[in-house]
Amino acid sequence: MTATLPSHDKAPHRTPPTARHRLNPRDALARELTARGRRRLLSADALTVAAWGSAAAAVALYLADGAAGQFGSVASALTAIGIVAGLIGTDLVLVMLLLAARLPWIDRAIGHDKAMAVHGKLGKPALYLLLAHMIFLLLGYGAAEGLDPVSEAIALWNLVPDMWLAFVSMALFIAVVMTSLVAVRRKMPYEFWHGIHLLSYAAVLTGLPHQFSVGGVFAEGQWQRIYWEVFYWGVVGALVAFRVVAPLARTWRHQLTVSRVVQDADDVVSIEMTGLRLHELTGNGGRFFIWRFLAPGLWWHAHPFSLSAEPHRGAYGDTIRITVRSLGRGSAALLRLRPGTKVALGGPYGSFAHASRTRRGLVLAGSGIGITPIRALLERAEFAPGDATVFLRAGTDGQVYLRDEIRALCADRGAVLYELVGHRSARSGWLPAHQAGLTLTDYLHSGAPALADSDIYVCGPREWSDAVLADARTAGATDDQLHRERFDW
Repeated sequence: MTATLPSHDKAPHRTPPTARHRLNPRDALARELTARGRRRLLSADALTVAAWGSAAAAVALYLADGAAGQFGSVASALTAIGIVAGLIGTDLVLVMLLLAARLPWIDRAIGHDKAMAVHGKLGKPALYLLLAHMIFLLLGYGAAEGLDPVSEAIALWNLVPDMWLAFVSMALFIAVVMTSLVAVRRKMPYEFWHGIHLLSYAAVLTGLPHQFSVGGVFAEGQWQRIYWEVFYWGVVGALVAFRVVAPLARTWRHQLTVSRVVQDADDVVSIEMTGLRLHELTGNGGRFFIWRFLAPGLWWHAHPFSLSAEPHRGAYGDTIRITVRSLGRGSAALLRLRPGTKVALGGPYGSFAHASRTRRGLVLAGSGIGITPIRALLERAEFAPGDATVFLRAGTDGQVYLRDEIRALCADRGAVLYELVGHRSARSGWLPAHQAGLTLTDYLHSGAPALADSDIYVCGPREWSDAVLADARTAGATDDQLHRERFDW
């Protein structure tokens, strides 16, 4: 159903929920979602404890193997500090790689978006610790041998067979972290940045040999050697299994082929694909996949797009669909995609889905091409009639993508729809200029769940999404109610 926009000077009056709202099945759904939310919070807490616990375990094992008594002189103390810094820094690097490995249980606990945000935040601390590792070891070894740090570095390079790999590893880590800075990253093509970022794997591999061959820290038979071997190979196994093997297996199993490309607007197309067993590819509404279209000039480019329609029986057989807007060279090439093109994929990923719900009410807000996952989530999510509110934000009528489909879904499922069309002003925030002064709660119609009893899903440009989430927080929404996926990968 399409609702009338609130006026500028009067917000809709909310009446207390009637007894009808306190009866099943709403109560049953609310209890299920609350329990699910608690499980996700517990899983997230467990991941946090495991991540920091791994660093504590690395240091504890080092100290337990006799290092606690190595602080008797300046040289040995500097060396021990350098080793501890290296252990923690290496641990953080391995945690970063696990966060980027697209592990399903990490995805379910915190979502791909948050996992990659933590991944990014750990980069600088890991680099600083590894730099401290190198500096303190050169100071400690040099103090013991009467050499300055530069001379000690040259001696190690010349005398220790695989020490040069450690210096190469450090250079690679510096390159990865420096190019990941926002100001630097924005100045280079995505493909170039992503290629450099993959050097983090090479940095780990080149930094590995000297840890097992230099000194007695990881000597044969010690518990910490076993710990690090298990940790290293576990991370390598996770990366290979979930970033290489799983996508290849999924591609082979589903045999996706482009069946139709439909022009939705001047710069927007919907790509329909057919394949085998597509009911297994449900994104649970809004989750995204990594797509590769196996055509000349396109096969090497991976695209993170959410489904705009869940798997269904179409005119060409079992069909799924994504909707793409031209926002760069890679996505622009997809507007010329031809039927018959084979498709490789991985996923689904992310927490922008019904599975991450915690409350019975549902608020869906999409702007621009961010409307497309909102449409998929609206199709899949569970809610009672009147418990969902949908916002479609666009500058012009032509930018309200998939409008007819969303209107039909809202009418069929009993969701309230607001189409917020018009350019915004500096004071209107996420709303059109003619709706300046209104807030998110002003749009919740009488009888709908209050914002405190709703999950809020937002997808669109970053500045706009930030404004919606800020409005929700001002109204009292907590972080576990807010869901935003930027599809970073």
